[in-house]
Amino acid sequence: MSWNCVRNCGACCYLAPAERPFLDEYLDPEQLALYHSLVGQDGWCRHFEPETRTCGIYEHRPAFCRVSPEVLVELYDEAPEDLDAWATHCCREHIEAVHGARSPEMGRFNRAVR
Repeated sequence: MSWNCVRNCGACCYLAPAERPFLDEYLDPEQLALYHSLVGQDGWCRHFEPETRTCGIYEHRPAFCRVSPEVLVELYDEAPEDLDAWATHCCREHIEAVHGARSPEMGRFNRAVR
């Protein structure tokens, strides 16, 4: 299995804090403030472009929006070799919560990580 972000999903851009109750366990106060500043009234990131399901600040997005070995270690205190399993698990959780377990987004993701 190898983690792979799939286009036309955007589930990770749904930032509603109620959906992510452990934010303060891995984000420092400055990162947490930034996170909350990105959340729109509807729970989606202010920079999420729903028509294209893309990030409007992708090249400049914060570290907590990135999937890399460095971020995995620094923010989540996980081993770099666990990146694929960790990211795959997180994506499945977010996709199921946002789009549904049997959604086209979940199907595309499952095919991508085979």
